[in-house]
Amino acid sequence: MQSPALSGHSPKNIKLSPDGKRVTFTRGKESDQNRYDLWEYHIASGKTQLLFDSDDLHTGEEALSDEEKARRERMRVYGSGIIDYQWSSDGNSLLFPLAGDVYYFQLGQQQAIKLVDTPEFETDIKFSPKGNYISFIREQNLYAMDIETKQEIAITSQGGGDIKMGMAEFVAQEEMSRMTGYWWSPDEQHIAFTKVDESSVLTITRSEIYADSIKMIEQKYPKAGTNNVNIELGLKQIEKTNQQLTVGDTSWIELGENADIYLARVKWKNPSNLTYQVQSRNQQQLTLMNYSLANEQTTVLINESSPTWLNLHDDLLFLENGQFIWASEKDGYKHLYLHDASGEIITQLTEGSWVVDRIRGFHQASQMLFFEGRLDTPLEKHIYALNVETARQSAKSATKISIKRLSEAGFYHDASFSDDASIFVNKRSNINTPPQVAIYNKEGEMLEWLEQNEVNDDHPLKPYMQAWIKPSFGTIKAQDGTDLYYRLYTPRQRTDQGSEQKSDKRPAIVYLYGGPLAQMVTNQWAGKRGLLMQHWVNKGYVVFTLNNRGSNYRGKAFEDHLYQKMGFVEVDDQVAGVEFLHSLEYVDANNIGVYGHSYGGYMALMAMFKAPDYFAAGVAGAPVTDWRLYDTHYTERYMGDPREVDDAYTASSVFPYAKNLKGDLLIYHGMADDNVLFTHSTKLYKHLQDLAIPFHTMDYPGKKHSIRGTNTGIHLYHTITNFFDTHLDN
Repeated sequence: MQSPALSGHSPKNIKLSPDGKRVTFTRGKESDQNRYDLWEYHIASGKTQLLFDSDDLHTGEEALSDEEKARRERMRVYGSGIIDYQWSSDGNSLLFPLAGDVYYFQLGQQQAIKLVDTPEFETDIKFSPKGNYISFIREQNLYAMDIETKQEIAITSQGGGDIKMGMAEFVAQEEMSRMTGYWWSPDEQHIAFTKVDESSVLTITRSEIYADSIKMIEQKYPKAGTNNVNIELGLKQIEKTNQQLTVGDTSWIELGENADIYLARVKWKNPSNLTYQVQSRNQQQLTLMNYSLANEQTTVLINESSPTWLNLHDDLLFLENGQFIWASEKDGYKHLYLHDASGEIITQLTEGSWVVDRIRGFHQASQMLFFEGRLDTPLEKHIYALNVETARQSAKSATKISIKRLSEAGFYHDASFSDDASIFVNKRSNINTPPQVAIYNKEGEMLEWLEQNEVNDDHPLKPYMQAWIKPSFGTIKAQDGTDLYYRLYTPRQRTDQGSEQKSDKRPAIVYLYGGPLAQMVTNQWAGKRGLLMQHWVNKGYVVFTLNNRGSNYRGKAFEDHLYQKMGFVEVDDQVAGVEFLHSLEYVDANNIGVYGHSYGGYMALMAMFKAPDYFAAGVAGAPVTDWRLYDTHYTERYMGDPREVDDAYTASSVFPYAKNLKGDLLIYHGMADDNVLFTHSTKLYKHLQDLAIPFHTMDYPGKKHSIRGTNTGIHLYHTITNFFDTHLDN
């Protein structure tokens, strides 16, 4: 938890300048890994230099607005200083927020200038596509500023109270990964934006319990089975005449007759066509629409359906010839399809029993498409390339499309491409190698290291490497014969002095998550959780993690086991994992613990309650206990509407099974959690007390779902470890 980070100098927020001449990134300070500065690497000169020391621009506490606190929690962003930044389209300037204001820097200048300096807190700050304007949200309205003249103009004025203009609602941020509510047209002449009306959304009163005070918060929180926001999509024209910005009247775009929908995505196809995705309330229908500014007509490009649910994605790429690439799970796995301008399929670009992660870039001249996926193994994300023109021709001749892997086997990769996809920066790691960053050309040839991050004598991790344990990977069979991947840390054999009668068998900790859209077993650097596992295995614990059915990157059928039956197949698979541990001669079958956070906390409870003979101790962090208390978009996606399938919700809650608890249980929760509300735990506390079943708690005043903070993290990890030390025979 302390600084410098044991992961080494691992850059974050890596971006290539649009002209491909620079790589910029944020990096935590040596003295404080959670305070970030902005750095650049100049490709031609090979020079790395500090662009902005955040302390030179702002010192002291950064008093975030409630909106910004919530936004960062939704983004899982933690820290201070320069958290985010953007390049202008010409690559000549940078824009970044800091302490609620907006800084602008032109390359070649001596210092950044503060474009916006107000007592209010601006959020969701953007460059316009050509870099002539900036835009931002202030007090629930959308504003734009002309960089040249510093003129500021309000795009909207209706925001306030239950009305939010240009902003993403709670479930859009938390569950749809849509963090914005406005979108510039490529020519900067129009701006699309949402109008969110929260008046019909359930208002909950929750307490935020701090060390010396209690705040009663009224929050619009759409619990499963209750009303969502009413959302509209508007469009305004932006004009600049005689150095003055003006904004036109709002045109409202038709979203369909049914207002109880989700606006999932919005993206400009070109300056005269805006596309948007409408998802049905039950998430079994997804429609990609096109709105023509010229004739104000809406047409359907793609309409997909599923008997369970449709996963959202960001893989929509418009090509210069009017065709577009779209991702779909229609064949059971997420793959890429080439469509013509009207939405008709030209050809399937990728296929097979593996999944595409996401599109990363397109090189127009060579027609090369770059994407990340799991063609080689579900445990490693790799970078691949295919030729779209060749694919067009293959569609006519029915020949197989050739896919080339650009990344090195044995690592997990994450790429950032330049705008023209001529070069890319790749961050790679594996379970034993901290993240390394290098620059590559489009053929996949390494040009130079940006950060080799070699664990040498100067590396912060070096003093601990003598005790490092390399885990093994393998598979076991689920009840239906499906292969399930696991990761296993085994302690070195140790001699217990003066304890000749002591068994050689070791206790085990099962670390899990178990829920959808996540994958715990991968061959990548596991960060602080991975370091915690190293600590445990060095204390003598066997540490085991299993990707159960319902988790990600194994295809839709693998996920669909959860539909209206959360807490069933996941527990079955985790029990199969424990039975595998029982087969290992060095594992003490009577001393197995389980730990998870969030959905993992829910899983830890379900394991302790539904399989009490398998687990001697468990730690449940910020757990969901009753899915009726969680939000609409996530919960109804997997469980359906509780107004229609109430029995399924009862069966998937922890309460029917709590009476079966046998082992020792610790529950911890942030007392200001606005995601998995503290009510989930307090409701379970009362239920276990009414059953007269003892249990342990550790609640964190003022902390939200992620339990952030250096010393808080140290306390939490000590608490978990001490609990297992006490209740497992180690």
